[in-house]
Amino acid sequence: MECNQPLAPRKSSSFSSGRDEKRREIDRNFSLGTVKLEQGHERKERRNKETIQEEEEEEEEEAEERAGKMGEGASNGEEPEANLITVSGDIDNFLAVLLAVGDGRDGRHEPPEIPESTVEKFVVLVEEEMATYETGDEKWPSGGAESSLLDAIDRVSKLTTGLRKFSSEPKYQQAMNRSGTVLHQAMCFLEDEFHSLLQDARTKQEAVSSSSKTKPQPSFSRLYEFDRHVPPSSEPSSCVPSPAYPPEAVERLHKIADAMISAGYDAECCQVFAVARRNAFEAGLPSLGFEKVSIEDVLKMAWESLESEIATWIKAFRHTITASISAERELCEAVFASHRAISDRLFRSLAHCAIIQLLTFAEAVTMTKRSAEKLFKVLDIYEAMRDVMPIVDALLPDEADQEESSILVDPKTEISSVRFRLGEAAVAIFCELESSIKADSSKTPVPGGAVHPLTRYVTNYLKYACEYKNTLEQVFKEHRHSEKPSGDNRGNNGGNGNYNPFAAQLVGAMDLLHSNLESKSKLYKDLALSNIFLMNNGRYVAKKVKGSPEIHQLVGETWYRKRSSDLRQYHKNYQRETWSKLLACLRDDGLQVKGSVYKPLLKERFKSFNAMFEDIHKAQSSWVVSDEQLQSELRVSVSAVVVPAYRSFLGRFSQYLDPGRQTEKYIKFGAEDLENLIDELFDGNPSSMASKRRT
Repeated sequence: MECNQPLAPRKSSSFSSGRDEKRREIDRNFSLGTVKLEQGHERKERRNKETIQEEEEEEEEEAEERAGKMGEGASNGEEPEANLITVSGDIDNFLAVLLAVGDGRDGRHEPPEIPESTVEKFVVLVEEEMATYETGDEKWPSGGAESSLLDAIDRVSKLTTGLRKFSSEPKYQQAMNRSGTVLHQAMCFLEDEFHSLLQDARTKQEAVSSSSKTKPQPSFSRLYEFDRHVPPSSEPSSCVPSPAYPPEAVERLHKIADAMISAGYDAECCQVFAVARRNAFEAGLPSLGFEKVSIEDVLKMAWESLESEIATWIKAFRHTITASISAERELCEAVFASHRAISDRLFRSLAHCAIIQLLTFAEAVTMTKRSAEKLFKVLDIYEAMRDVMPIVDALLPDEADQEESSILVDPKTEISSVRFRLGEAAVAIFCELESSIKADSSKTPVPGGAVHPLTRYVTNYLKYACEYKNTLEQVFKEHRHSEKPSGDNRGNNGGNGNYNPFAAQLVGAMDLLHSNLESKSKLYKDLALSNIFLMNNGRYVAKKVKGSPEIHQLVGETWYRKRSSDLRQYHKNYQRETWSKLLACLRDDGLQVKGSVYKPLLKERFKSFNAMFEDIHKAQSSWVVSDEQLQSELRVSVSAVVVPAYRSFLGRFSQYLDPGRQTEKYIKFGAEDLENLIDELFDGNPSSMASKRRT
């Protein structure tokens, strides 16, 4: 799945560099330098100043004039100097004749007489011109000299091609070898400049950027960069794109690419470009915070570290797709504007390598050991891939004739493949939640009947999972059969008739949790406390469901009403187990004997009430109801049952007790005392009633 790595940066030629180091001694007439069309005007100007120039300058001028009369041995001193322009004209004339003969347009089939001296002068001049920039301070011609040099190299290429038609002729073979050698030197020269431009332009641009406030970004990601820290669907940043290559560098790259491709050196040109851009991409990843890691490294990584790496990877992946690759396409189209097929092929290859390199990390994540806490990061990666697919489709449209399909796997296919495995992993991880619930079979009851840790974990897990509701519904439909199992009433999305496999799985997990909690409630010996435990956990779940529209929609209103009904039943069970027994102490039956109150039984009733209430207060003040609303509802409901009954009993029978010590012994609480003591229940802090008894 990976590209051929590593690809080291190259400065030397990608093909053999058998340059001819021997520089021929030629007449001064053929020295190239920068072509000066105004040389005649300069000579006139120099002659006008002969009378005022120093003797040394006069001698130099005379030497130049003597050198100008050498070579061709022209008898006329006013004959123009033989330079690259004049010799190029002769070469063009020869090529025209050669082409006509080769095509048979002039009726001749014999090769024309080859102007050996002209060909030799021409290739030597081209050699000298290149040597000027290879050894001098200026490494590349500027202005018109650039076009002149490129035209000359193009002419060498055409000359070599033309001579090849008659290479069976000895003189043609010799001339072809000579021009071919110079052509090879020229291609090495152009390749070096092409490579330098790809490297140096980026370096200079980064140097400029480093002096600003912002951190320099790699050329691959800074061609037309936007700050992408959010999914593609969000509003784009207003940051102005910053091209890595200035327009003049791109134009020169374009000219050199044209020259190399026209000469048949397209493979070398493309290789230099591809290696440089691929290296630029790799060098740019660290600036996005992502360091290249192997699959083995990912598999060995601790989850805390991997979690951080995933967040960084998502940022790098989104930036690569939304900014870097689109900018790379623009660069390819600009440099290879005259060669659309080459541009497309290079861009697809670069896009493939960039995407595959990043997908290696995502694929490694799918291979790690599955656990519940990994679900959300797996879904983050899945969403990142899903969200960029429209952009990838636009950048890499399907083509009817894809010649490279057998060489490079379509990046879109690779993204879809990795995304499929991520979805598969997400479904498996979520379904493992049921196994986790079943595995929690602890036999130790939670003190005070508080919310069980399993309840908090499962409910919060499901609530957080439902923030990915649309994505989980998508992956479940992709990886689970969408047909409703026979007899299964779960997953109906509130009864709308559309079976939802994710909703069914979620409801199944919550029902399994409910069953587990009912089993754990039996660990309490006190039935009242058992119902407090069920109330605490049931209220916690109901509150989370009500507070999450996504969960509420998935479980449906019928499920929610059923759980609310269970809560009311737990409440009734609690009151019956605790306060019904206490209220039995306040019964009237048996107290009236022959029209008078039987005091011993009345005293026993008060004693029983006091003792039972003290025991209840002592026990239930240590019980825990952390939900303030539920706590308040319980206290109010208890007070509403106990206080009025006690007040009534006290009003009817307290008068039958003798005032003084007897009253204090049997009537320990007033009605207000009971209210205050009931308000102390379910705080989780056992408290003494000594200071709160009636005085």
